[in-house]
Amino acid sequence: MSETTLIVLTVVEIVVLIAGLAFFLYWVGSLLAKIATTLEAGDGLVRQIVDDATVIKPGLEHINRSGGVVAGALPLLYGFAEQIIRKSSPNPERPKVATPATGSRRSRLLDAVGFASPRH
Repeated sequence: MSETTLIVLTVVEIVVLIAGLAFFLYWVGSLLAKIATTLEAGDGLVRQIVDDATVIKPGLEHINRSGGVVAGALPLLYGFAEQIIRKSSPNPERPKVATPATGSRRSRLLDAVGFASPRH
């Protein structure tokens, strides 16, 4: 091959390489534009969720306080109900009322409010 042919092939090869890089950069740029559009839409949704949560938060604190009071009263109410049923039961020798055949179940609700039952 002559020297001129090598120079022409080198220039053609460089042009093809630059064209390939330009196409790759265009493709990557279009993908990044799509990702940016999706993230922008997601950012709006996150802001809406934060705004909604800000409005709801005081109500949730009240609900949690009320739920704690109710959960704390449940063991006492359950005990009263057992006493009432024992008094009116036709079988007073039954040791426990409302005990399933599989045994008594432990409620996690009591642990959540810090109640320690003497039975557990």
